[in-house]
Amino acid sequence: MEQKPKKLLDHYRDHIRLKQYSPRTEKTYIHWVRQYILFHNKRHPREMNITEINQFITHLVVDRKASASTQNQAISAIIFLYKNVLRIELDETTLNFVRPKKGKRVPTVLSKEEARSIISNMSGPYKLMAQILYGSGLRIMECLRLRIKDIDFDNHRIIVFDGKGGDDRVTMLPDSVIPLLKTQIDRVTALHHKDLAAGFGSVIMPFGLGKKYPAAHKQTNWQFLFPASTITPPAPNDEDQTPHRHHIHETALQRAIREATNTAKITKRVTPHTFRHSFATHLLQAGYDIRTVQELLGHKDVKTTMIYTHVLQRGANAVRSPLDP
Repeated sequence: MEQKPKKLLDHYRDHIRLKQYSPRTEKTYIHWVRQYILFHNKRHPREMNITEINQFITHLVVDRKASASTQNQAISAIIFLYKNVLRIELDETTLNFVRPKKGKRVPTVLSKEEARSIISNMSGPYKLMAQILYGSGLRIMECLRLRIKDIDFDNHRIIVFDGKGGDDRVTMLPDSVIPLLKTQIDRVTALHHKDLAAGFGSVIMPFGLGKKYPAAHKQTNWQFLFPASTITPPAPNDEDQTPHRHHIHETALQRAIREATNTAKITKRVTPHTFRHSFATHLLQAGYDIRTVQELLGHKDVKTTMIYTHVLQRGANAVRSPLDP
């Protein structure tokens, strides 16, 4: 009985990878299915149905005070299990919960001076990553997963492969970071050659490209632009038992931005995503078309981009407060 959840989760992981979901989604989905099984004392999900799902979601809402996004993650993970792994169609209309809607939030936006102040208080690869977040509008994981080949100097662009939703897109490469990026690539290349000499030099390949291009994992252009400081050994259950040099962990960049924000004496709550918010807002303030900004951000729906128009109060047709002259 103890082995059933483990075998099921391995099967579940295979289905997630067949759908080409991101590693982060895979980790999140597996977590919630495991929590669902443990909540019901390790009963096999095939023995459970609508009643048990309702009980688990109610537990998240009432006992754990889970947010709307957390509830949605758990619901999606469990429905994926029944639909794709167990091949059991759930009648979602009989579920006693309604998928919670996220409340509308106004994003934190930095002024240009605040953004530059924070970046000026950073150093090393973290400073360059913050410049790319603000100058190109990337999400944190899109930045961390950049590889050398994704930088197109000739056309002044960054190619984001497999962004949120699995789509590729192109965004701008700021002229001001080109010399810094070339220096960073030189450092990564030197580090890669050192790894190769030591018998390492492998990088994780996305999806099935490792099988399609079996030698690519040791080629320089496939290496992460912001590599971790250490080699990562393979996990015992990994199919590929090759040690890899992964990218810098997201928590390291988050900590560097938080410390730089405190040094700059900025009281706003600033995260890596704040630079993306600021990128979009400042482009719209400069008069760029919202559709262009939508494409640069990789939003599927322009309504998502329109949240940034809340700060556009200084244009020719701006709405002014009746208190102001």
